[in-house]
Amino acid sequence: MKLRIALVLSLVLLIALPVMALKVIMVTDVGGLGDKSFNDGTWDGIVRAADFLGLEKEVVQSHEMSDYIPNLSNAAKEADIVFAVGFMMTDALFKVAPQFPDTYFVGIDIVPPEGAEADNVATYIFKEQEGAFLAGYLAAAMTEANIVGFIGGIPIPPVERFRYGYEAGIRVYEELHGKTIEILRGYTMDFNDPKKGKDLALAQFAEGADIVFHASGACGNGVIEAAAEKGEGFFAIGVDADQDYMAPGRVLTSAMKRVDMASYQAVLSVALGTFTPGLHVLGIKDEGVGISPMKYTKDIVPKSVLKDLDFLKEEIKKGVLVVPDTQEALDAFEVPEITLP
Repeated sequence: MKLRIALVLSLVLLIALPVMALKVIMVTDVGGLGDKSFNDGTWDGIVRAADFLGLEKEVVQSHEMSDYIPNLSNAAKEADIVFAVGFMMTDALFKVAPQFPDTYFVGIDIVPPEGAEADNVATYIFKEQEGAFLAGYLAAAMTEANIVGFIGGIPIPPVERFRYGYEAGIRVYEELHGKTIEILRGYTMDFNDPKKGKDLALAQFAEGADIVFHASGACGNGVIEAAAEKGEGFFAIGVDADQDYMAPGRVLTSAMKRVDMASYQAVLSVALGTFTPGLHVLGIKDEGVGISPMKYTKDIVPKSVLKDLDFLKEEIKKGVLVVPDTQEALDAFEVPEITLP
């Protein structure tokens, strides 16, 4: 709701105020465009904002981690707004940004290191665990094998927050419905190799899982492909963007985080002179995370489960249900006293 209100106010201001001519450059992490999730989603928000405002836009691909600093530095020499996309760009961002005080920097999935905050840097992170919680509860409700899988890319904090929420959602379903579910876990140690995702998903399906949730960037394209190949009775769960369309009927849902809304709002904030540096955290309450509308699968989900998901979403919004965001919190997580509708 907060993010939506901010967007509406921004549009009102746009009508009343002239917009500066700006150039925006997005520097990708090694995953790059084409992942159909994290990088593509961030770029989509930039494109929408730039096209709406008539701004120049460009994307710069990082092929390896050593590209981060030169790419960000070169971008800052010609752009007014530079995006650093991905947790692994944290150090590079805060080394480069102080050298270009007149350039605005936006970090996606980046937390400023202690003492490294800068007046020209705004960063956005997400409560991935909250959307993943709903996906986990749904997976627990829909599995017939009572075995589900999780495939991460590299186990960095945003990926792990997806896992914590997923496992917590499964645990709540188990407690409330007296069901025991086994969770298979694996990591591709990569974000841009769909074959690794597919091979790992097929292995988990062979071990008995019938639903596999991925948080692995472009590797997840292979996870979805594996579910499509397995066919009826098998599902993938997408991540970051609404990936349901990639295999209609075989993607149960997608645990979304609105990187597109964050990048869109960040561009507007600079254009309007409302840029606010520092860390911005978006969760369910801010409409920054959630699950997809399940366009192709909603009709196979029992209405009672859909009702549960709506109820649990409101409990998270109200703070009654706090989804764990660390391994320690997950280990200590106890299902609160919840009376389902």
